[in-house]
Amino acid sequence: MEPMPRNLKILTGVTIVLLVAALYMVFFYAPREAVMGEVQRVFYFHVAAGWVAALAFLVTVVAGALYLARRDRRWDRLAVASVEIGVVFTFINIASGSIWARPVWNTWWTWDPRLVTATIMELLYIAYLMLRQGVEDPDRRARFGAVYGIAAFLSVPITFLSIRFFRTIHPVVIGSSDPSAEGTFDMSPRMLQAFLFSLLTFTFIYATLLWHRVRLGRLADQVELRKMEMMSA
Repeated sequence: MEPMPRNLKILTGVTIVLLVAALYMVFFYAPREAVMGEVQRVFYFHVAAGWVAALAFLVTVVAGALYLARRDRRWDRLAVASVEIGVVFTFINIASGSIWARPVWNTWWTWDPRLVTATIMELLYIAYLMLRQGVEDPDRRARFGAVYGIAAFLSVPITFLSIRFFRTIHPVVIGSSDPSAEGTFDMSPRMLQAFLFSLLTFTFIYATLLWHRVRLGRLADQVELRKMEMMSA
């Protein structure tokens, strides 16, 4: 197995330091929210996970378009790696939202537009991963994945805008907020600092995981190529 690049080692170390700092800011630096109490601290990682998911799916669109234009398998590896990370962070976003909702809304789940659209988005990208497994030819699989990844991205802006276009109890923290929404709150300066630092940290986490996953994907492609050569021999 090829050695880990020096820059990846540095990036991994920086990401670990940022994560430790983010945990400190969320649990010790940011003040306790007056109404919701300690459970509000879930917010910092809840939104950051949602941001990473949207970023991951956007990268999938760009990588898919580049693959269709250049037919370079590197872009397909990038696309599928980004989808896998996006699926994980979408799940973290939904799960952490349920933890936040239980004491605030008095339920783990409600058919709110944001929850429904986020779940549909998650299912679409899980289907992307499952359907790729059913295509044996690497080139066809890459073409299918590129087109599907671009089309599925429509679910991302729909999810983001759902709480702005529909009646919802989900708070709109970024931008204008509906004061009647259950769970809405105003951020103090230290809350905002912890929030922005969490976004930065999760962005570094995404970049680190993506680099590691792309390296693993390259090795998997080499193994698949060897197997195809042996079968055709």
